Amino acid sequence: MKREATAHALAQAAFELTRERGLFGFVTADVVERAGYSRRTFANHFSCKEEAVASVAFSRIDDVGAILSGLPADLPLPDALLAVMREQFTADTLVSMRELLAMARQYPTLEPYVLGVQQRMRQSAQELLGSLAGDRYPGIYVPLLFGAVYGAVTAALEGTLDVRLDGDRDASPGAMDYTSFLDITFDYLRTGF
Repeated sequence: MKREATAHALAQAAFELTRERGLFGFVTADVVERAGYSRRTFANHFSCKEEAVASVAFSRIDDVGAILSGLPADLPLPDALLAVMREQFTADTLVSMRELLAMARQYPTLEPYVLGVQQRMRQSAQELLGSLAGDRYPGIYVPLLFGAVYGAVTAALEGTLDVRLDGDRDASPGAMDYTSFLDITFDYLRTGF
């Protein structure tokens, strides 16, 4: 837990510095100074400042396994995934993720690190859902369900869909709120398109 807290503090410092100065307006020494750690500690967690910046929004995601273990074992998989989405993806987390994606568009050297973190998150979440599904569903079901939900959330984060997040200052007046977006998405998944 201490290791995770250290990594989060370093990532948060790098993210805040990027927000304030831009990705090229600071160096690793600035990150460690702000976070209160040494360069060696930084190097134990991240290969570069881009990797640290990319990990910040996703480091706010708590252990999905703890949420799933608190749900009834016979709960349909879409309902279990919806419960995780509501619990994990809070307004702060989503706003940070949206901001991180915008940073990656602005600073191309950041993009591969953001994509790498997203890939690791997708893979671990899909594996966890697969273990929860057991043999209740055909093998193709979990990847399709997860892919559909991931695609919908990505479209909302990237701005392809007009979804307003709490605290989102740039949302259009007609944007749908995130809770409604989740409800509509999962209604389509349950009933078909």
